[in-house]
Amino acid sequence: MLSIADLLTGPSAAPLLARPPECGSDQALSCRLVWSWTHDQDLAELATWLVGRPLAILVLIASVLVIRWVLHRVIDRATSKISVGALTAGALGERRAVRAKTMASLLRSIVTTLLFVVTVIMIIDELGYPVAPLLASAGVVGLAVGFGAQSLVKDYLAGIFMILEDQYGVGDVVNLGEASGTIEAVGLRVTRLRDVNGTVWYVRNGEILRVGNMSQNWARTVLDIGVSHSSDIEHVQQVLREEAHAMWEDPHWSGKVIEEPEVWGVEALTPEAVTVRVTLKTAPMEQWKVARALRERVKARFDLEGIDMAVPRLPRNAIPDGPPLS
Repeated sequence: MLSIADLLTGPSAAPLLARPPECGSDQALSCRLVWSWTHDQDLAELATWLVGRPLAILVLIASVLVIRWVLHRVIDRATSKISVGALTAGALGERRAVRAKTMASLLRSIVTTLLFVVTVIMIIDELGYPVAPLLASAGVVGLAVGFGAQSLVKDYLAGIFMILEDQYGVGDVVNLGEASGTIEAVGLRVTRLRDVNGTVWYVRNGEILRVGNMSQNWARTVLDIGVSHSSDIEHVQQVLREEAHAMWEDPHWSGKVIEEPEVWGVEALTPEAVTVRVTLKTAPMEQWKVARALRERVKARFDLEGIDMAVPRLPRNAIPDGPPLS
């Protein structure tokens, strides 16, 4: 009795495996084998649908999963090397590491989507349906959908470029025009952020024309201190310089104030006050804490030095609040 191996490799393999008229060019090897054994057209076609094509589809899916796993591993290895190298570079390195992880997620998503589309097309072809008319009709439908969903395509393209260019990321404090706050999620279509009042804003990426990011690389605290015209401006500047330097040298603020503070001098003159500006370069997201702490220091020092803060001047016709006249 001949085995399957003998049928496939023996002298009689050619006539047995030759394609009979009942097995078309798109049918599997199982059809030819069953036909050679039984010469029954129904059994041959049944073997194709129950064994040949399901087995071919399973092999195709398994191959695609292996390819997907390999590509994901390559992406993860490449981005992990970038992340590890970036983490040794301090705060800027941490930013690059976060960006590398975001890029890895985007690339994995693109690879998975492309492989899924190719796999579906190959499965349809394996089932014996013509692929060329399907692709042509899909192109026409895609063109129609593209015209009808231009804003959606615009949002996706804008989201891809925002991620690639690292315009902002989760945790950044940004100003997007009408909405500003802390980024909570970045998607390809929509960016979600929460403002200082707790309101959640959903902004379509295609509608973002400008981005003001207050969290990248470094920030700056700018304080405009208003004092009365009778104050000694040189003394005021010296006090501000001493308090800012004391804060810079304080171990508690080490790493938050990253450069020596500067007193830029008189910034504005008004009938009510003389405004003196002091600036401190800070780590990202630390400018507001530094500003509040420096205001407290300056207020306490001004009280100690007897420096008068600016007092708004009342209009001539204004009547100050007080008890009613009897």
